[in-house]
Amino acid sequence: MTTAQRRERFDEDEFFGVQRTTDLPDPEPLIRNLVHCVIEIIAGARELEQIARWVTDDVYTTLARRVSFAARSRALKGTTMLRPRFALMSIRVFEPCPGVREATVVVQMPQRVRAVALRLEGLDRRWRATSISVL
Repeated sequence: MTTAQRRERFDEDEFFGVQRTTDLPDPEPLIRNLVHCVIEIIAGARELEQIARWVTDDVYTTLARRVSFAARSRALKGTTMLRPRFALMSIRVFEPCPGVREATVVVQMPQRVRAVALRLEGLDRRWRATSISVL
C-alpha cells in the first residue's frame, strides 16, 4: 500500500470530529436544568454563556438571537428584568433512537403556560441539546 492510498483512506472526522455516544445516564435532570436556565436566560436573569457547554453552536446562536429580541422588547416597553417565577408541570421524554432523547416540558408561569421542546443527542460522551424551542 502506497502513502497516497493510506492518506485517501484516512478520514479526519472519524478521529477528530464529534463522536456519537449511546451509553449515557438518565437525561431528565439535565432536561430540568436546561429548561430552567433557558427560561431565565430569555427573561434576562441569567447569562447565555452558562449553558454553552450543554448546547450546540446552532442552538447557542438561536438563543442569542432570542435573548437579543427579548432585551430589546423590554427596553422599548421600559420594563425591568425580573427573575421569572415558574414551575415545571410535566416532562415527557422519548427515545426515537439510541443516543437521542426528545423531550417536551410544560412550564406554568403566573401569566401563561409555555411549552419547551428539546432534543438531546449523545455527543462526545455527554448529552448536548441540538434543538430547543420555547413556545
